[in-house]
Amino acid sequence: MRVIGIVAEFNPFHNGHGYLIRKAREIVNDPRAIVMPVMSGFFTQRGLPAICPPSVRARQALLCGADVVLELPFSFSCAPSSRFAEGAISELISTGVVTDIAFGIDTGDTELLKKVSESCFDDSGLLDSKLNGYISTGISYPKARALAIKDIAESKGISGDLDALLSSPNSILALDYLLALKKFDKKNRINIIMIRREGDGYHSSEAGSTFASATALRNLISETAQGGFKRSEIASKLTGLMPDISLGVMLSQNSGGVFSFPDYASYIRDCMLTASASSSIDDNAYMSDDLSGYIRNFAKDIRPDTLPGDDQGLKLFEDRISTKRYTLSRIYRALASLMAGQDNSYLDIKRPPYIRVLGFNQEGKYCLKIIGKCAKIPVINRPSDCLELQSGNEELRKIFELDMRAASAGWKLYGKDTASEWEAIPVIVK
Repeated sequence: MRVIGIVAEFNPFHNGHGYLIRKAREIVNDPRAIVMPVMSGFFTQRGLPAICPPSVRARQALLCGADVVLELPFSFSCAPSSRFAEGAISELISTGVVTDIAFGIDTGDTELLKKVSESCFDDSGLLDSKLNGYISTGISYPKARALAIKDIAESKGISGDLDALLSSPNSILALDYLLALKKFDKKNRINIIMIRREGDGYHSSEAGSTFASATALRNLISETAQGGFKRSEIASKLTGLMPDISLGVMLSQNSGGVFSFPDYASYIRDCMLTASASSSIDDNAYMSDDLSGYIRNFAKDIRPDTLPGDDQGLKLFEDRISTKRYTLSRIYRALASLMAGQDNSYLDIKRPPYIRVLGFNQEGKYCLKIIGKCAKIPVINRPSDCLELQSGNEELRKIFELDMRAASAGWKLYGKDTASEWEAIPVIVK
């Protein structure tokens, strides 16, 4: 049985995601290959809550070509690219059935990606030294890391367009996927499938083609907030940019009361209130390097014109809070960690301690039976499954409780009971 693992967010599921699934099956020359994405839950890698709950995005994926959808725990999904990649790749490998792992890239130079991943990370001391040197100049961690990698690559005689490679979010993620595979698949048993991204760039804010980015789609949805997120207006804006069935799922689940589109301005206001009201936020994850002090000072100066309720795209907030020192993604991840109650101790947990099943179809059901026999960590179908497992596993208990707090914050934003996650069961598509 061929099982293709994919790391995704489906925030929301768009044409590019459908292309990735189809192309992966085409490359392995097996139209019946099982496609198994591991997907971020309520919070995404960038640090903001997803536009739809995990159950809705899982249903979109299952109706658009996926067979099994797994959830990546909050501590790994809402994290820098290296932790995000290691968590996702580790979880896929832990199923015991994955034969291939596919991901998108922004470059056609796959050999350059491979050379950098194979040659630039062997001497961690050298990398850390160069990284710290660049950080000391006041630039952000992602830029410092890119410059450090470029220095090492050039010193090893690696040629190619390193600047373009190391400035692309998709390629940086791809590089971290390759490093994670090197770490967790030491015998090189898993086939790697790198698929050139079609259409607009990863973070392109404008919908310039039928392969519009997820960022552009979220912006189009946010633009309808003033009218109360009218479904007819959302449908008009997104038709052709998402598979019809994916758009239909999102709008029907919204119409049926499964979720409300998130009020991001209200969420950020809650984050600022929590930060200003807390006695200390220094120990929260990603608050180092005096980010905690910066956020608290910013929160104390919040006024209606600083964070207006109609700033659904968070453009004004981002303009005012962003600095060269702190990236927006880091700020958002720190705020999400604050709201979910993640302190630095959680970052010592290096791999997901369980596999959470979000949904499956008939082919996926058969695959899950095999996973049940082969998985190296527990497989969870619903939150209550964790209750009987956590007493003997401290890491599982911590990650599970953190996931439930993140889910509570997510459901509040989607206009539902904050305890809704306790009733969650996998989505089944027949």
